Amino acid sequence: MEINIQKMAKRDIRELKTYKPEVISCPIRMEANENPFVINSQLKKQVLDSIAKISLNRYPDSLSMDLREIISKKSGIKIENTLIGNGSDELIQMLITAFCEKGEKILYPVPTFSMFGIIAKSLGASPQEVPLNPEWDIDLEEIKKAYEKLKPKIIFLSSPNNPTGNCFSENTLLEIIKTFPSLVVVDEAYADFCGKTFMGHLEEFNHLIVLRTLSKIGMAGLRVGYLIAHEEIVNILHKVRLPYNSNSLSQKAATVLLEESDELESQIKMIIEGREFLWKELKDLEKLGGIIPFPSHANFILFKTQKNADHIHMRLTEEGILIRNLNVPGPLKNCLRVTVGQPFENQAFIKALKKVTANKT
Repeated sequence: MEINIQKMAKRDIRELKTYKPEVISCPIRMEANENPFVINSQLKKQVLDSIAKISLNRYPDSLSMDLREIISKKSGIKIENTLIGNGSDELIQMLITAFCEKGEKILYPVPTFSMFGIIAKSLGASPQEVPLNPEWDIDLEEIKKAYEKLKPKIIFLSSPNNPTGNCFSENTLLEIIKTFPSLVVVDEAYADFCGKTFMGHLEEFNHLIVLRTLSKIGMAGLRVGYLIAHEEIVNILHKVRLPYNSNSLSQKAATVLLEESDELESQIKMIIEGREFLWKELKDLEKLGGIIPFPSHANFILFKTQKNADHIHMRLTEEGILIRNLNVPGPLKNCLRVTVGQPFENQAFIKALKKVTANKT
């Protein structure tokens, strides 16, 4: 007997496209918005010494208390208002699981982080998109129209936004938070690179939720995200949080790295300097024609090419440099995204980009 597995899957799942990170092998990888720097040997030893003491035969701390305490200490937010996730993706999943009945709407501007829609659809919620304006900012009037029509349960807003790199207008975000009686989630995955946060508004609005991640500042391999919100929201999320969702190794390593954060803060400064270098070089290429970069507050820069982006992506790969190809019909047509690398990587990327854009395509 052979069973049709595809038909057994939920219809919403059958219709989903799998999220596929690029797995092309390249000497220089600038596609995944990771921190390109490794920690120094002394700090690495501290991390390894700390995890060596873990009893792997025992379950981890289900509440991640040590990690939440250091996050609380650094953010000034009470520990009761924090929650740890296996990356911020899991926290998005918890929010939709806990607050959205089947078919209820979530709303977000596009282009943005694709997992908002993927997770919503996989859980039976209905993702609803509103295009950003030509400056990649939120179109407030269109958001208001969509809200009145759809009455979404959750609004997701990424600032700085991926893949566009910009921060949304603070006044627009505040207007949305003040106006709509929905949960408003501000995803601040890239906030460390711009110094802006909405955490200061949490006491004023009990429906505001801020998401943060440690992945972009050097801990992508640990898969640690955290949520900050009103204690009532956190308590509801604990009801759907899987037991032991954060493993012992990630908790301990992240705690040590946050306690000794000078190294990470130094790396963040170098990434910002690298972003400024890339921006200047890409703007110089814009003067020559063919490349249009967009301002960024994140650890990457989105740029549009007047030539075929698929071809340029392929040629850069042949030069040993992998960046993210975002070329799809619509506002991202012929767009590519480059993550800030180490200085030699940034220089190699610019050199290769000049070479491949100078050739006829």
